[in-house]
Parts: sequence; C-alpha cells; structure tokens
Amino acid sequence: MIDDQQLTAAGNEISDSFVAAQRQSNNTLAALQANPQWYTMLTGDRPTGRLHLGHYFGSIRERVAMQNLGVNTNIIIADYQVITDRDTTEHIEDNVLNLVLDYLAAGIDPEKTMIFTHSAVPAENQLMLPFLSLVTEAELHRNPTVKSEMEASGHALTGLLLTYPVHQACDILFCKANVVPIGKDNLPHVEITRTIARRFNERYAAKHPVFPEPAAILSDAPEIPGLDGRKMSKSYGNSIMLGATAEQTAKLIKKSPTDSQRRITFDPINRPQISALLTTAGLVTSRDPQEIAQEIGDAGAGALKSYVITEVNRFLEPHRERRAELAKDMDVVRDILHDGNARANAIANQTLDEVRDAMGMRY
Repeated sequence: MIDDQQLTAAGNEISDSFVAAQRQSNNTLAALQANPQWYTMLTGDRPTGRLHLGHYFGSIRERVAMQNLGVNTNIIIADYQVITDRDTTEHIEDNVLNLVLDYLAAGIDPEKTMIFTHSAVPAENQLMLPFLSLVTEAELHRNPTVKSEMEASGHALTGLLLTYPVHQACDILFCKANVVPIGKDNLPHVEITRTIARRFNERYAAKHPVFPEPAAILSDAPEIPGLDGRKMSKSYGNSIMLGATAEQTAKLIKKSPTDSQRRITFDPINRPQISALLTTAGLVTSRDPQEIAQEIGDAGAGALKSYVITEVNRFLEPHRERRAELAKDMDVVRDILHDGNARANAIANQTLDEVRDAMGMRY
C-alpha cells in the first residue's frame, strides 16, 4: 500500500522533472531564436475533425512564428493515427483537406513548411520495425498517452495504440527533427523518441550517429477551455471551429451555458462557464479576462455573449476570407499536399537508406 509520504515523494519527483524540462525548453528556445537555421521542427495533427480556436492558440500560431523565423518546419497530418482508437476512416479525406485549408489560411507557407500525410510516406512507417526492437513492452505500457487514450476509447488495447509513441518517434526522426513543440502532457513522447535515437546510435551507429536526440519546446499557451468550461474538444461540441461561419459561431456562443449570477466575474474555479467565455474573449482581443469582466459588470451573461460573438467573429474574419478564397480551387490544395508528400518521401527514403547502411542491411 502506498502511504502519504510515498505519494508526496512521487509528486515532488514529477514536479522537479517538469521544472528541469521547462528550464531545458527555455534554453532551447533561446538558442533557436538566435540561430533558427540550425533547427528542424516537426509537429502535426490527427485528422479526426476540423481545427478550432484551441488548436490555433495552442499550436498553429507558434508553427507560423517558427516558420517565419527561419526554422525548417514540418507538419504531419497523422492519418494512420486516426485508427489507433477509432473503428472507421469515414470523412478522413474531407478532414485532411480541411486541415490543409486551415493551415494555409492561418499563415503556413507550403514553400517554407512541408505538409504531408503518414499514409503517403512508406519509408517513414518502415522505421517502425527497427525502432520497435529498441523499446520494451513495459516502457510502452508506462506511456501516459497510451493509458489515457485506451481509457477514453473504451476499446481493447490494440497493437497500434500500444506502439503509438514509437510511431511518433518515426515521425520526428525520419526528418531528423531536433525540436518538437509540445504541451507538458506530451513530454513522455519526446523522452521515448530521445531514447530510441540514443539506443539506435549506440547499437548501430556509434561512430557516425544517424539520429539527433530532439529537444522539447514546451508551449506557454494557456489551457483553452471550451464554451461549457470543459476542455475544448471536437467530441464535446464546445469548440469554435476556425472554418465556421459567423452565423454558426454566433449560434454556438449564444447557446453556451452560464450560471444564475448577474454580475460577471472571472473565477475559473467557481464559475467555469462564465470564465470560459471571458478566456475566449481575452485570447481573441489580447486583453485580460479580468478587465473584460469588470467592463461588463452587472450587464449580465447576455452582454458577455454579445461581446464574445463580436470579438471572435472580428478575429476570425481574415482567416475565413483567406480560407474561402483557397477553397475555390481544391485542386491547388491537393497539389500542395502531393508536393509535401513527395518531399517527405525523398527525405524518408534517404533516412531509411542511412538506417539500412548502419544496420548492414544494404545487399
């Protein structure tokens, strides 16, 4: 039985580990900003639906900033990872193309950033075979994402879900990414990627290492609540989609739950729903939610919702205009994806050749 002292010790260890990771992240970010051309970044999304404001403020804005800084940026649309916890690929093509639309509308430049899909890059996926030999079953079972995804899906643990962290290591290492922007919950993924890179180099390429050990850059974006106060999630129906119309956005915000108190205050613990609306307003206006709350005061939830609708639609209007223009010619969008896939294949084939050379498997 675990006593309180053991729990406290475990909590302290996790806290100390995160502090160390944050310090390393800050050092990496400072070095990247000084010499962006030395860095290759990989990040991505699963095409399980449309992107929302949480995605924009949580990751997309940072991707655009890194791209414009001069970092070699790469975005993977992780279509194979859709089936880690789902039984269908219905609507996947539509979801993939809409991800590309939102990337482009948000400022991702396909000339500077490689956008590609898992399923179109065979050599990247082939790295799974040697990489799986470098990790133990126990290490995979300990991964927090594997545990949480398994619990959330309600499914039996599939082989693909168990090896999900190794597949992510393939994503990161095939293009020799040395920085990965993540939230703190994804630190274990970067750690297992570093472990795989280190073990491969030690076992097969001690004199001429093949893979870098990538560093995590921890996002400083605040956790963005959905309109009902819970985590913003497509599955909860509480998300403001980047591609939604102004009318759809207004309808969603109008029906968002609030509470019975007239005066508007920012109190995430005791008033999560009101505070979620204030947080959203703060993000799109770059204002302090407390200040917005004081401004609305006794005008009530109706006035708050009206303010949020106006400011969210004002913020998203340029994105929607660019998106609508791009959507007029989906063949161009497909061409951008095909070009990214071709570039990714060239890189993956070269990396796989290096792996086979290191392992003595070029006959």
